[in-house]
Amino acid sequence: MTDASKDQGSGADGRVGVVIVAAGRGARAGQADGPKQYQRIGGRAVIAHTLERFLSHPKVGPVVVAIHADDRELFDRAAGAIAGRVLAVTGGSSRQASVRLGLLALRDQAPTKVLVHDAVRPFVDAGLIDRTIEAIGGRQGALPALPIADTLKRGSADGMIEETVSRAGLHAAQTPQGFPFWPLLAAHEKAHHLGKTDFTDDAAIAEWAHIPVKIVTGSPDNVKLTWARDIAMADQRLSSALPRFPDIRTGNGYDVHAFEAGDHVTLCGIAIPYDRKLSGHSDADVGLHALTDALLATCGAGDIGTHFPPSDPQWKGVASKIFVEHAAKLVRERGGRIANADVTLICEAPRVGPHREAMTAALSSMLGIAPERISIKATTNEKLGFVGRGEGIAAIATASVVYPGEVPA
Repeated sequence: MTDASKDQGSGADGRVGVVIVAAGRGARAGQADGPKQYQRIGGRAVIAHTLERFLSHPKVGPVVVAIHADDRELFDRAAGAIAGRVLAVTGGSSRQASVRLGLLALRDQAPTKVLVHDAVRPFVDAGLIDRTIEAIGGRQGALPALPIADTLKRGSADGMIEETVSRAGLHAAQTPQGFPFWPLLAAHEKAHHLGKTDFTDDAAIAEWAHIPVKIVTGSPDNVKLTWARDIAMADQRLSSALPRFPDIRTGNGYDVHAFEAGDHVTLCGIAIPYDRKLSGHSDADVGLHALTDALLATCGAGDIGTHFPPSDPQWKGVASKIFVEHAAKLVRERGGRIANADVTLICEAPRVGPHREAMTAALSSMLGIAPERISIKATTNEKLGFVGRGEGIAAIATASVVYPGEVPA
């Protein structure tokens, strides 16, 4: 037993020993991260969640974990910093054998009471642990259980229903199962020496050894993770409950186009009559080009030239709304939600104010967001530079996007 384990206390100070059974192979749940007790839910291994439930309980003293002989590295990695607070022993070829070996490892601590729990029941709560401990007597065990709610049928060998079984008095057993330590150890030792290996839980061994077992109220949340679907649902449950770091990203875009001969300019999707037009490979909508770059920046997807190179003839003369809608689609595919779009047009002419409402409606349609989340502004360059000389129009755009937050490691 490690020094850390000894510091947890023993029967002398009234605290309770615990045996966690974790030596199974768990093939029914798949082997993505090893046996099911090592698969990850809520960002951590199942067994780590289970251990913390007991290590954080004020009445729990020494904790022993029975693991498979091949799983030492898996266990150390899964348990992380709490590995040093428990004693890991090699389990046996069956659950019964693993419990016996775990109990033997507790002998030096000599706890008055002991709890035996499945590693793959990570949702056991403090109230259930308390109820089980309180029901343990000097010669009495405790079994958390829930009344059977489903109608029960007994089937024949050929798959047909033989009879409906009365569910009166029937319960579904859970863990932790609690017992006075020495009587349970003696029962396990006796069964071992007699070669009796067919007990499926410790309450069954207690029955065989004439140790009375009291039923205490179990918990519907205290599920045993058996199938791959159980693991997935447990992960969803824990992940949704964990605090997430907010992931709000802001992207900026800038573009400029010069004037050339023409009869209108297109700004933020709206054609405005003018004695010139903007020069560019597409419709040269300087506002939408800047906004496209701003959106792409929020998810590290390059810039407008990456997706729509001006050397490609298929984009010649196209409406720039295609670029914005493509960028918005990429954002959403990455889980992003566009919170705000802000475009500033920098020009001496034409006047933008009379067209602002139409521009806002156009952007609302392209981005799929409400008009109040869109801002379109215009300013002059005070007759300075190429914009001030009326040689072209520039635009600056900012996009704010909310992405799914990350669960802290």
